Amino acid sequence: MQRRRLPPILLLVGAALLLLSGIRPADRFTWWLEVAPALVAAPVLVATYRRFAFTDVVYVLMLVHASILMLGGHYTYAEVPLGFWMQKAFHLARNDYDRIGHFAQGFVPAMVVREVVVRRKIIRGAGWTFFFAVSVCGMVTALYEIVEWLTAVSAGGGATAFLGTQGDPWDTQEDMATCFVGALAALVLLGRVHDGAMRRLDRSA
Repeated sequence: MQRRRLPPILLLVGAALLLLSGIRPADRFTWWLEVAPALVAAPVLVATYRRFAFTDVVYVLMLVHASILMLGGHYTYAEVPLGFWMQKAFHLARNDYDRIGHFAQGFVPAMVVREVVVRRKIIRGAGWTFFFAVSVCGMVTALYEIVEWLTAVSAGGGATAFLGTQGDPWDTQEDMATCFVGALAALVLLGRVHDGAMRRLDRSA
């Protein structure tokens, strides 16, 4: 495999952002909960890099997603300054930074699933690939909401910041819908760019 410069750089940037986000977070328990996906994913990606390296497009998206999680973990989602700016600028009823996180929860995994399916030739046909990627994202966001529920039940009031419902009774459904929209947006907007990146990677292998 041809030596690539970008993935190690992205890994170092991600590690630096993780350290920064962990400096005096608003709530240490919430920080651990929010950054846990990045802490699990990074070692897995490093361990499997030689067997299956993703395109640079997907690695960049992964870093963006991890950064969203880290920022939310540092402040707690309901207190992220960007969310307050959005609330004021767009006259929103609440701090909607968590919607960015759930949009990314669909956008990025959809591209990850698409790449694995296409390059491993698991499913043939663009339509079935599209359907499978969206379905996996739906499963992921549903599992995430279940994890939030179980965490809230086990931790009680300590999980309030992790849930981030901000009094919205439809928060769970809106989170899942936002993830679904994110998955659709990724596949529609980045499909051709992603195809080109996969072809270039295959030629350089």
